[in-house]
Amino acid sequence: MQWWRGVAGLLAAAGVLSWSTASQPQRVAVGGWHLAAFPVEQFVSYTSPFGPRGDEFHYGLDIAAPEGSYIRNWWVGQVVQVSQDGYCGTTVIIASGRWRHVYCHLRGQPRNIRGVNYLDDPGSGLVIREGQWVPTGARIGRVGMTGRTTGPHLHWGLQYDGNWIDPALILRAMYHQRQAQRRTG
Repeated sequence: MQWWRGVAGLLAAAGVLSWSTASQPQRVAVGGWHLAAFPVEQFVSYTSPFGPRGDEFHYGLDIAAPEGSYIRNWWVGQVVQVSQDGYCGTTVIIASGRWRHVYCHLRGQPRNIRGVNYLDDPGSGLVIREGQWVPTGARIGRVGMTGRTTGPHLHWGLQYDGNWIDPALILRAMYHQRQAQRRTG
């Protein structure tokens, strides 16, 4: 068995794969990785992998793109946090069942309106707020340089049941399942 089939099978057996009908997540059969969306529209390169980096651990995958490039939601889910800090910058976190996907260094900043945090990114055409359900592939922000960064990129982190997962493993599973779908029609 190839490694990517093992990853997809393991995650599917653990109940990881989710999909949504109207507004509530449901379980999907093995093979659903091809339905996920790549998170950056104008991909340039991967600039920093998941794992040890100097004297710290990097809990995500850095994906370089031109500043202002749109970021897409990886998997259907609910926005659970719109925030900002000095490290991750402007951040959107989306929950998809037992998954959390973290999008850091976005353009704009959070705004609180009547107790709800919104992403305020003038000129983006986006309205993203905590509590909102977002479909797979929907635009949720733009690449920026907020927080601690040396260039425009998306820091994309994935958690399953609170454990950090290397996003590169998921991207490889997505790629291989798309290739298999193309071969079988």
